[in-house]
Amino acid sequence: MNKTVCTIAAAALFGLGVTAASAATLDDVKSKGFVQCGANASGLAGFATTNDQGEWSGFDVDYCRAYAAAIFGDPSKVKFTPLTAKERFTALQSGAVDVLVRNTTWTMSRDTQLGLNFTGVNYYDGQGFMVRKSLGITSALELSGASVCVQTGTTTELNLADYFRANDMDLNAVVFESANEAIQAYDDGRCDAFTTDASGLYAERLKLKDADQHMILPEVISKEPLGPVVRQGDDQWFNLIKWVGFALVNAEELGVTKGNVDDMKSSDNPEIKRLLGAEGSYGEGIGLDNDWAANAIGAVGNYGEIFNRNIGPDTPLAIERGINALWTNGGLQYGMPVR
Repeated sequence: MNKTVCTIAAAALFGLGVTAASAATLDDVKSKGFVQCGANASGLAGFATTNDQGEWSGFDVDYCRAYAAAIFGDPSKVKFTPLTAKERFTALQSGAVDVLVRNTTWTMSRDTQLGLNFTGVNYYDGQGFMVRKSLGITSALELSGASVCVQTGTTTELNLADYFRANDMDLNAVVFESANEAIQAYDDGRCDAFTTDASGLYAERLKLKDADQHMILPEVISKEPLGPVVRQGDDQWFNLIKWVGFALVNAEELGVTKGNVDDMKSSDNPEIKRLLGAEGSYGEGIGLDNDWAANAIGAVGNYGEIFNRNIGPDTPLAIERGINALWTNGGLQYGMPVR
């Protein structure tokens, strides 16, 4: 009896479902010669945008390129599918994309009801509010009765309702299908406030006619752990995406960068040797060559380089590391050990 028949028989015996993801995603990716990555259709500055030539760049985009580099040794072997918040999960479930890297919050319902797995947190975020300075508002607790622009089909919409209800405030939500529609309506004066993840507020403020006339209020009203997502049922692919993410964080902690990765292969540090494939055979467990992590780091840099290049203090978004600093620097970013 072959493996597929055994799987189906076991599913029938124990009442388990057999999903489309039981096929080996890595084999499919290698066969077609690229990774199909789901990205933000609206374009989120610093995270996923395209230029006039249609070339993608950003924090999330670099993760997709890292997967391609780990698999093929070539970060260009990736194609991007622009997805709205409403489309993203269906596209992943159907197999239209291999992995979703689209500022998506890890929640219990998404993790347990959609047939999907989150592979880790690449950006710890939280929801906030943006208002015009002319309103004279300094706290989200002053927004009772105010009109708030919000995108539908997101955790943002539920968090907004929860926050106003918990604080006994009157909510006037103005709902839009896309983030672009929501921020445009806010800029046109149709809403008193705009709400989304704090990272999104920094990004969307850059689109406003007069960005300096708007401020982000201090309250963070939710936990929004953002990270890549894959289909359930393919542990090898799940592990591959997960461990590339851990490798990028570990590389920063160990001082391995895009510029020095080749030299660091001769390091005497056993952790570095294992990470870069100079010792052990850790690539085998995820179906890759031992230089998988070295290829990913050589293509896009370590986690800190990705952060600083796309959204850090020296970019238009000017986001500080904060809780996205390494655990050794008081943050939450922590890569599991390669050993």
